[in-house]
Amino acid sequence: MRTRVKICGITRAEDAITAVEHGADAIGLVFVEASPRHVNIAQAKEAIRSLPPFVTVVGLFVNAEPAYIERVLNEVRLDILQFHGDESPEECQRYARPYMKAIRVRPDTNLLQYALDYQQACALLLDAHVEGVAGGTGQRFDWTLVPPNLPMPIVLAGGLNADNVAEAIKQVRPYAVDVSGGVESQKGIKDAGKIAAFMRGVTDAAL
Repeated sequence: MRTRVKICGITRAEDAITAVEHGADAIGLVFVEASPRHVNIAQAKEAIRSLPPFVTVVGLFVNAEPAYIERVLNEVRLDILQFHGDESPEECQRYARPYMKAIRVRPDTNLLQYALDYQQACALLLDAHVEGVAGGTGQRFDWTLVPPNLPMPIVLAGGLNADNVAEAIKQVRPYAVDVSGGVESQKGIKDAGKIAAFMRGVTDAAL
């Protein structure tokens, strides 16, 4: 089975269409005001309105107030929530939606313990640890830190691009890969050529 692909940090409807046309399985919308890829509710609805059926929409939050998440959920069709902050398992579960918990990996990270703590999650998203930054750093982490026996699906993120995604998939064997900066011409603006090259890399990993 081909590794699934999520294109994150979508800010424009045309980029959502481009991602799907090139084979992306999911798009990510960043509801974090401090992010250069932040979208408001109106932008999110516009991007989703352009999507064909069977494309998963993921909403990313970082230590957001529950009232804000509820407001987004009331107005935007999100299929999966992605929590990139210090949210506890109980906080992640309170919205009765499938969710992914992002873990910023460093050498002393116990991913098996995280898998136990967040066992209700549909996946763990593994990203690079950069002090003071919740995600979207464009940096990769040491993939050998991922144990081969994690008892839940892995979404691999952090510094992925067309040049390294095939290697990443072959080494980590994730369920899915997540890319943002690696397919951009500038922050928040996706590049069709880079998306196409990234998707070719994913396909090559299966050969």
